[in-house]
Amino acid sequence: MGMTMTQKILAAHAGLERVEAGQLIEADLDLVLGNDITSPVAIKEMEKMKVDGVFDKDKIALVPDHFVPNKDIKSAEHCKCLREFAYRNEITNYFEVGEMGIEHALLPEKGLTVAGDVVIGADSHTCTYGALGAFSTGVGSTDMAAGMATGKAWFKVPGAIRFNLIGKPSKWVSGKDVILHIIGMIGVDGALYKSMEFVGEGIKNLTMDDRFTIANMAIEAGGKNGIFPVDELAIAYMKEHSKKTYTIYEADEDAVYDEEYTIDLSTLRPTIAFPHLPENTKTIDEITEDVKIDQVVIGSCTNGRIDDMRIAAEVLKGKHVAKGIRCIVIPATQAVYMQAMEEGLLKTFIEAGAIVSTPTCGPCLGGYMGILAEGERCVSTTNRNFVGRMGHVNSEVYLASPAVAAASAITGKISAPC
Repeated sequence: MGMTMTQKILAAHAGLERVEAGQLIEADLDLVLGNDITSPVAIKEMEKMKVDGVFDKDKIALVPDHFVPNKDIKSAEHCKCLREFAYRNEITNYFEVGEMGIEHALLPEKGLTVAGDVVIGADSHTCTYGALGAFSTGVGSTDMAAGMATGKAWFKVPGAIRFNLIGKPSKWVSGKDVILHIIGMIGVDGALYKSMEFVGEGIKNLTMDDRFTIANMAIEAGGKNGIFPVDELAIAYMKEHSKKTYTIYEADEDAVYDEEYTIDLSTLRPTIAFPHLPENTKTIDEITEDVKIDQVVIGSCTNGRIDDMRIAAEVLKGKHVAKGIRCIVIPATQAVYMQAMEEGLLKTFIEAGAIVSTPTCGPCLGGYMGILAEGERCVSTTNRNFVGRMGHVNSEVYLASPAVAAASAITGKISAPC
């Protein structure tokens, strides 16, 4: 009986010849990630453990990104805790304001995650790095503390679901539409504690930014992780961004999958998740009544990369945000911000009546920079639309691609790009 990609990576990091679904293992870690919300809890837990420093100052990444620049005294205290810990332990990969970005866009960009790695992060969307052929997953702050102290973590080896992607997506259909389609199909617990493994000839028609988006939202289907095979595009990305040695793992021919699905990308349409779950999806063609909105957010760890900025700018070019609509654009990292500026994308956004923010997770979690009032509706390129996710419990969040979000900003209602 063969192993999946994920199982091969975990076996190698546990020093075992093979593992199988359900097995408990202790694996070596290549990177431990924390942010300004989760790290202070982990740091306090480390203090209780009375350990002498961290296991490897080069294998920890601390990224203040949720409430940065600080929005209030509490967030400032959290960031101070993070900063002092980083300096005290000489953490190599601590990213201060001016260097930081949204963590799950920043780490691949900085070359800190590569194929074959095992990465844990005290943030549920750590599964993003599976786009590069790594095993990456979110953990709690206490597991982050143990990881920083020992360089190891316990895992129950996940089973797997195989998604065979075929065909080529049409204009305006992106990775966001692919993953929303999948979540709508299998539900928010359809991949509960499973590895979502994406294969097939259709992958060649997905950009790296598409793949990051798909892997990022594996958690929204309940997945333990999402992972892509390492092809020429992924290798080129790693060579451009990283000096780390990477290892390519491939699933065995006789690997066991709990379920298998085939998805023809050419048949997909722009897809929107209605409140209040990511599984509550409709294609743009299935929306028969006007869904009027108050706000649009284009950004986040899901859709704040340069491809996302380009797509949004293409839709907004020469047009204007509807009267009374707030359109907030948030490049995911300083590098994305700079590239968008050099390409004239920021000028397009501002001329269209949008505002452009420094990199932050802010509005995604209802933190700041776009909080919703009672009764308001937002089309957002973020990853969750739970009750009260972006503000008032009686507000509504509609998840969509940058193309649909930008088109909706222009019309003031959920709209298809044209």
